[in-house]
Amino acid sequence: METSLADVQQDIATSATPASVFQAISRTRRREVFFQLPDGIQQTLVLDMTADQLQSFVGRLDPDEVTDVLAYADDHVQDEVLERLDADRRERVSYLLGFSPESAAGLMHLDYVTVGTQDTLEAVARRVRRHEYRTGRYPAIFVIEDGALVGELPPQTLALTDTDGETVSEFVEDTPSVRYDADDADVLEVFRANPDSTVAVLDEDDRVLGVILAEDLLKVVEEEAGETLYEFTGVAEEESVLDGPLAKVRSRYKWLVINLGTAFLAAGVVGLFEATIAAFTLLAVYMPVVAGMGGNAGTQSMAVTVRGIALGQVSLSTGGRVIWNEVIAGAANGAITGLLVAVIAAVFNQNPLLGGVLGVSMVLNLVIAGFFGTIIPLVLSRVGKDPATSATIFITTATDVLGFFIFLGLAKAVLGV
Repeated sequence: METSLADVQQDIATSATPASVFQAISRTRRREVFFQLPDGIQQTLVLDMTADQLQSFVGRLDPDEVTDVLAYADDHVQDEVLERLDADRRERVSYLLGFSPESAAGLMHLDYVTVGTQDTLEAVARRVRRHEYRTGRYPAIFVIEDGALVGELPPQTLALTDTDGETVSEFVEDTPSVRYDADDADVLEVFRANPDSTVAVLDEDDRVLGVILAEDLLKVVEEEAGETLYEFTGVAEEESVLDGPLAKVRSRYKWLVINLGTAFLAAGVVGLFEATIAAFTLLAVYMPVVAGMGGNAGTQSMAVTVRGIALGQVSLSTGGRVIWNEVIAGAANGAITGLLVAVIAAVFNQNPLLGGVLGVSMVLNLVIAGFFGTIIPLVLSRVGKDPATSATIFITTATDVLGFFIFLGLAKAVLGV
């Protein structure tokens, strides 16, 4: 029975000699296994492989995939593997290795042909067939004039149009493009604005260097989603589920220390009301309710605000109305949940005053949550920080500290304890 993909990946990640584990996998599975490994483990695996092992692996890959693999290799191993490739593949891979993997050029591949505006469709069809025969892949067809990009010839043109005598100029369509040094986030924005297009990668003189298809951005989209999730939870971007215990400790302990500091701040506020809690112990039962509701509400406001920032819908200078809306929503939600908890406390504890204190505290804490859940991401964005990074720490600190202070302060004043 064939070992599952997850088990194979785990074996590679935990092995002292990952290359030997990788070599034991059937040749047909190696591509699937490798490109679903986290980047850090891919690098460890490649560095553990000999030139012979790398050559055996990349021999079945497309040039852009070969580039991704060899980018992790030491220079001398990389050169040795390149020398063993056939001339065409060596030229293409060497060309792609010259660009940063985090740039548009690092995402592009070379499955394109360039044609002139006055070329006939018949001549274009011949060039496309030659490219397909040589590479096994259908190319993008870019139209150029005086070396510069003019547009794209839609692939269906050759199939649906009589090629006799027709020239390219009659069928040219606009195509989006990016500079070769644009980062992958900029490329992603271009695709979001043009979801059904191919994107041409250009040099400083608007000459075509390569092409990016939507499928080439799948990994970028996955990484972006993962980065956002990691930032929300205080986990390092490079951490993988396959990492060992020590790696996980190194990537997380700093965030936990920061959280510990804010927890002591909240504990200090509670300590101010030690006598009040000792005199009326039921307050300790309801403190987690007030803090938990404030934290959850603040996280909801933060999620909405971060999404608005990412989509360019709001900034600190234009966020006044957004902040006000979240504050009003917090007050309304606080009134709803506060009424429920007030009734519960009044009925089960036979103490209407305690219910009133809880209800008012809930309203005020959800107002605080709405305000800080919105303003903190906006401020972080203004100062050039990722609005998701560490925002939850500040928000939960505000809702805990101020929530406890309001709840216990009201209890001391109203209940006379």
